[in-house]
Amino acid sequence: MSLNNATEAPDPENVRIITTLGHVDHGKTTLMDTLLAANNIISSRMAGKLRYLDSREDEQERGITMESSAVSLKFHVGERNPAEGRSPKTYIINMIDTPGHVDFSSEVSTSSRLCDGALVLVDVVEGVCTQTITVLRQAWQDNLRPILILNKSDRLITELKLAPIEAYHHLSRLIEQVNAVMGSFFAGERMADDQRWHEERERRLAAKKDALADAGEAAADANLGGSESADDAFQEKDDEDIYFAPERGNVVFASALDGWGFRVGKFAQLYSAKLGFKEATLRRVLWGDFYLDPKTKRVVSYKHLRGRALKPLFVQFVLENLWAVYDAVIMNPNPDKVSKIVSTLNLKILPRDLRSKDGRSLLSLILSQWLSLSTCIIQAAIDVVPSPPAAQAVRVPKMLHPDSYELSIKPRNKLEADLYASNSAPEAAVVAYVSRMFVVEAKDLPENKKKPLTAEELRAKGRQAREAAAAAAAEEAPVLAAEASDAPPAEATTGAATETENGASAETATNEDTDGAAAATPDGLLQASDILIGFARLYSGTLEVGATVHCCLPKYNAALPRDHPANVEHITRATVEGLYTMMGKELIPVQRVRAGNTFAVKGLMGKVWRNATLCAPGAAGVGATGGEEAEDYLINLGGANRLASSIVRIAVEPVVPADMSKLVAGLKLLAQADPCLETFQQQTGEHVIVGAGELHLERCLRDLRDRFARVEIQASKPIVPFRETAVKAPDMAPPKTPGAPRGTIRGAASQNLVSFTIRAAPLPQVILDFILQNLTTLRQLQQQSKSDGKPDGETEHEPDVDAPSVEAAEVKAQGLAGDVLFTPSVKPAQFWSALEEKCKAAGGEWSDVAKRIWAFGPQGAGGCILVDARKEGAPLSNSLQTRLQRGKNSGPTSNGADSQDAASSSSSFDFSNHIETGFQLATFQGPLCAEPVEGMAYFVESVVEDDEGVQKEILQNRLSQVTGSVISAVRDACRNGLLDWSPRLMLAMYSCDIQASTDVLGKVYSVVAKRRGRIVAEEIKEGTSFFTVSALLPVVESFGFALDIRKRTSGAASPQLIFSGYEMLDQDPFWVPTTEEELEDHGEKADRSNVAKAYMDGVRERKGMFVDRKIVEFAEKQRTLKR
Repeated sequence: MSLNNATEAPDPENVRIITTLGHVDHGKTTLMDTLLAANNIISSRMAGKLRYLDSREDEQERGITMESSAVSLKFHVGERNPAEGRSPKTYIINMIDTPGHVDFSSEVSTSSRLCDGALVLVDVVEGVCTQTITVLRQAWQDNLRPILILNKSDRLITELKLAPIEAYHHLSRLIEQVNAVMGSFFAGERMADDQRWHEERERRLAAKKDALADAGEAAADANLGGSESADDAFQEKDDEDIYFAPERGNVVFASALDGWGFRVGKFAQLYSAKLGFKEATLRRVLWGDFYLDPKTKRVVSYKHLRGRALKPLFVQFVLENLWAVYDAVIMNPNPDKVSKIVSTLNLKILPRDLRSKDGRSLLSLILSQWLSLSTCIIQAAIDVVPSPPAAQAVRVPKMLHPDSYELSIKPRNKLEADLYASNSAPEAAVVAYVSRMFVVEAKDLPENKKKPLTAEELRAKGRQAREAAAAAAAEEAPVLAAEASDAPPAEATTGAATETENGASAETATNEDTDGAAAATPDGLLQASDILIGFARLYSGTLEVGATVHCCLPKYNAALPRDHPANVEHITRATVEGLYTMMGKELIPVQRVRAGNTFAVKGLMGKVWRNATLCAPGAAGVGATGGEEAEDYLINLGGANRLASSIVRIAVEPVVPADMSKLVAGLKLLAQADPCLETFQQQTGEHVIVGAGELHLERCLRDLRDRFARVEIQASKPIVPFRETAVKAPDMAPPKTPGAPRGTIRGAASQNLVSFTIRAAPLPQVILDFILQNLTTLRQLQQQSKSDGKPDGETEHEPDVDAPSVEAAEVKAQGLAGDVLFTPSVKPAQFWSALEEKCKAAGGEWSDVAKRIWAFGPQGAGGCILVDARKEGAPLSNSLQTRLQRGKNSGPTSNGADSQDAASSSSSFDFSNHIETGFQLATFQGPLCAEPVEGMAYFVESVVEDDEGVQKEILQNRLSQVTGSVISAVRDACRNGLLDWSPRLMLAMYSCDIQASTDVLGKVYSVVAKRRGRIVAEEIKEGTSFFTVSALLPVVESFGFALDIRKRTSGAASPQLIFSGYEMLDQDPFWVPTTEEELEDHGEKADRSNVAKAYMDGVRERKGMFVDRKIVEFAEKQRTLKR
């Protein structure tokens, strides 16, 4: 196999696009080093030590990958051809190395969107971890063809010291565990398909029955179950090809650090001639419970053992040979045995290497020649992963039609036909998906680097200099002297101008880059050296430098015309200024890219925020008169998928206030470069960064300080969201309103012009769980009502089509920061009927609540409800269900508009809108520490208005004071109603998975307990001394947890923290000791033991609210003036 670098793409049939997936520290970057060494990019001796694709300084310091990196490799593979024998074939392998840490899981989702296959790495000792399951689910959802790599197999020999037969059983169990995960995905999808088919069948039968009713045939055809066509029958899916099986070639046994790896086909090829078996037959039986009968020399299964203690073929022919090499080189060094092994295997090892004292280096030399890992991986990728045309025929239909569940989806137009076939013809539509933007400095771009001259160019330059000197000498002496002094600069300028491509000088390119940087922000505050490059895959067509393309942003709706008001803000035009093949840290310029390749594109700065779809009718690009063109080539493949919830926030400010403009510009650039990051400015003026975790925020702050803003930055302590709620406790104070149920508050506004009664009550758990599960469905219902009533599209965006406004709209659509978005259990059409069932299940006063729900809160969709419980009048007119239905049928319903109509048509003024606003404010900022409220219901029992007084206020133009007073009074009443119960704080929680050996298990427990966490489960990894500990840890206590646990365990344990939702802290923050025993145990104020009060006071102090704290402590200690 001869190897060299990739500068242009060959036939798409010979292209493979693969990503590496796996848990943190399972060897992904080390594996990439081996492949780079095979392509002569790095030294083979440095593979595994250099970590070439970890190009950041902090990545090298921590030893983990934080950013995905791409590299294109070219391999010449000799393939067997029955007619011509062995013929070389060139393959381009586009590889993307992804992080394994949960904080950077957004890098995994954006990278997997571009790929057709995945190398799933699993540490054979640690086994299937939490992030392993996550990345397998990502590969399943994106229809990637996975290859399982059982990495670090050498640990079975050197650490666990297993015998070959024990190692075989260990590997078998590990493959079964991975297959169990894949089977669970298939089972879940199969159940969903079955339910969907039954619903569709019921709908189809009902429609058919209605159609036949007019003809009087409904009675005769009532039983329609047997009259279905063959197309209506449920189509079973085969799960055979989703599992990993070594005999099928999709499992690789490897040790990336030692540079070896193999599939069972490798040994089947070695032993087929010796044993006299066909290679295909031996490959099928080399893994599994098959044995070689020593007498008959035949392969037998476990049924024919007859009590004989035979070894499985895999142990006898594969593992024992590996164990022998490790034993001779490392475990029990024996030079004679090593020499015999080298000669038997026909390996070319230099004598000085054989005499080397470094056993690990010698082992790597022997095994990498015998069982080359790079050869194995590349051959597996070629055999298992489909080419882009074959992969797109399966993946693209699901991307374009995610709601279609047909097994085969045919193309509906030319664009889809080009996408399905990965057509790279010049007339094919150009469709490329930009998954993320990353920043490089202008000096690192290839066109700005000084290109070394070849020997021929140097000779030509010397020849030109001599000719110029001879021409100058022929003229007069004074002129000769003048021209002689000017000639060298002119020649140098000419030489420099010829060095850059397309006849443009490096200075011109730098000026263009400066213009591009200034275009990114209107105020031109970004540094000219920062260039944004898009990382993309071309799905169809051919993209060339200089072509003009349309950029369809994630919210672009291809079903609407391009000039529709809803689409105007989400489509823009850009010119391709440069195309590059990504080679780790290097960018290699190319003139054109064909379909099926990943590439980097320059020219999207200021146009694309995070991801986009680049579209053009053909290789020539979009014409100058774009309005006259057909729009059938526009499509949107976008949509951001975040696997990790952004839960931790920090506020940032520059150390020097004059640098604020640079910080703002740097934040814009940072948000564009990181797909998981959110930045916004609070009402207080603070600039806030929202990240996935502590490590993610550390990386963002470093990037902001060193690369984007380039100013000294001061960051606040991490800001963690809380939730507020209330429960019924046994020792509550008497109700605030005597003679009324607990939680009842009577309020009045503006000199009793409006008086009301509101009763707060904790929401039953069954109703709360249903609402939180279906928040996404509720937002869809509200959005549908608005969109049906507003044909002009989204009007909430600011006039300036700027990236922050788009991001703000995304955050607004997602709801509160820290919300947990679950997969909805019902569809929008079934929401209200399902909610009624849950209310009836709760019983009592909750039975008919669903029809009386006035609003959800906070921000229109949350875990609180406002219920219209007034007995007089028609309360159902305020029902949210009625209003949404009315808005869907006849246009938008605005309570404000209704209020104005009511005020003009009658003497009474409708305060419904303002009561709802007060409720939204109260639930958005609760009474404990101004955090959102969850799990409370507020019943509006009465509203009494003084019509005459209200009319007087209207005449005196003081209505705004009355409405403002109503809003404030309702807000205060809702807050006091919550405090009438026993208030509680809800803490954001991390689920924590820690793998630790038995000798450090006690230290892990102590660190978790110290941070108020609790152990949920503990199980031992079978066949090892490792335990997997599952714990729940408050996010507010998690900062520094990973560092602390690594220090205490000397690096033997490393946690993975994943946000898992909110959990109630069952402690009243206002509890004070009253009995003598409590006073003796806790003191007068109980500050030390009331954890809830400490959390509450911390948040109140951060927000500048009043904190009830002792200013003078230990006042009983006497002090004299002399002292």
